[in-house]
Amino acid sequence: MTLTTTPAGALGSTAADFRLRGIDGRDWSLADVRGERGTVVAFICNHCPYVKAVIDRLVEDAAALEAHGVRTVAIMPNDWTAYPEDAPDRMQAFAMAHGFRFPYLIDGSQDVARAYGAVCTPDIFGFDAALVLRYRGRVDSAGNRPAGPDTRRELREAMIAVAEGREPAGPQHPSIGCSIKWR
Repeated sequence: MTLTTTPAGALGSTAADFRLRGIDGRDWSLADVRGERGTVVAFICNHCPYVKAVIDRLVEDAAALEAHGVRTVAIMPNDWTAYPEDAPDRMQAFAMAHGFRFPYLIDGSQDVARAYGAVCTPDIFGFDAALVLRYRGRVDSAGNRPAGPDTRRELREAMIAVAEGREPAGPQHPSIGCSIKWR
């Protein structure tokens, strides 16, 4: 496991289009997952301890953001032949265990991860209604620790601001996680 920190986001860039197969067997495009007021694209996997530490909070935040017109999609970019825990059948079990209410997609070619400039899992991108990048950072201030009463839900706060047409407040802190397992 190589610990990686996301670089500063290229705020103002536009979301790359994609068409990827979901764990439900359906092909999903960016247009299919796009929210009316914003879209969160989360590069995650099943085996990374950093993902495991935040996944339930990410699922909770995604549900809360739906009420603000922001939709979420998760994309698994890793080479699952080298990391079998990230294989599509394991993705289904992971999504079910954590109550995903959003699509979980397989980036088998790794082209989508490259197009977004994703470097680790989790790597979180938050786009506004026009699919312009407005947030790139961590899920919350707890990081890979358990959340407490003082935990700032940074992704949720930023994307609510974006949905309301405001700038996200404060600095955006990078996400920390396992490097993407490139082929």
